[in-house]
Amino acid sequence: MENREDLNSILPFLPLCLRSSSLFWPPPVVEAFKALSQGPHYSNVNSGQVLFLAIFDIRNSLSLPDSSISSAASDGFALFFDDLITRDEAAKWFEQVVPKLADLLLRLPYLLETHYEKADGGIVKGVNTGLRLLESQQPGIVFLSQELVGALLACSFFCLFPTSARGAKHLPMINFDHLFAYLYDHFDEKLENKLKCILHYFERIGSMIPVGYISFERKVIALEHGTFSFPYPKENFWSQSSISLCPFKIFNSGFIEDHSSEAIEVDFANKYLGGGALSRGCIQLVYYSLCPVYKMIFDSAVV
Repeated sequence: MENREDLNSILPFLPLCLRSSSLFWPPPVVEAFKALSQGPHYSNVNSGQVLFLAIFDIRNSLSLPDSSISSAASDGFALFFDDLITRDEAAKWFEQVVPKLADLLLRLPYLLETHYEKADGGIVKGVNTGLRLLESQQPGIVFLSQELVGALLACSFFCLFPTSARGAKHLPMINFDHLFAYLYDHFDEKLENKLKCILHYFERIGSMIPVGYISFERKVIALEHGTFSFPYPKENFWSQSSISLCPFKIFNSGFIEDHSSEAIEVDFANKYLGGGALSRGCIQLVYYSLCPVYKMIFDSAVV
């Protein structure tokens, strides 16, 4: 495992440890997840406020700095789970959803190791489909089981992804702390409903883990090499470009997903896939809530 280039590229952005060719959670984290998996009568996690305290303790066990999580996230968790949703909905979350997510997180090391065992041509012959960092202008395809996607997104909900190095690799935010913090600092009914929409995904996987695979591919159009060799554009190319766009057709009615015939869907709202879906943004949220935003974990800024 230590010699895998794909794993080594993404490992600094994952919350797991690697030693002796095995991925693992630190023992205190395992104990915390085991307690959560047994429900609120064992873990005492029965409110948004206590849930965030549990998350905070797990982050400390992973040596994640306090400065890397929004200061208002705790208030956002408390506001959402203790005030905004019904008591029946809250009971479902603490008695059913949170324990299922904890079980899923306990399985994450196994799910990732199994993923890499199959990545070297086991899914697509002759093609590496392993989870890795797909940087700008770097083509590649990643195949992930839906169970693994659910486990990784559970890390986002628990705010467990290291964030210190994401900016240097032009990666967007992926933990949910900003989502809850914005709910508290700038309460808006749209933010509340957006959060309910996103969290409904966890209720679904809590009731039944989906089967099958999801693929993500980054395509890079090769430059035509003539007398001169032109470099690929950088992250700020579009924002600084004065080149006119090619001719295109505008439809003033209908839905973007209904105009797929002989067309390419282009979103200019944000250089990051998913845009502000996990903060205050709503522009890209409508469409990217129909399609997975998981790719925000490993896909650099779009050029």
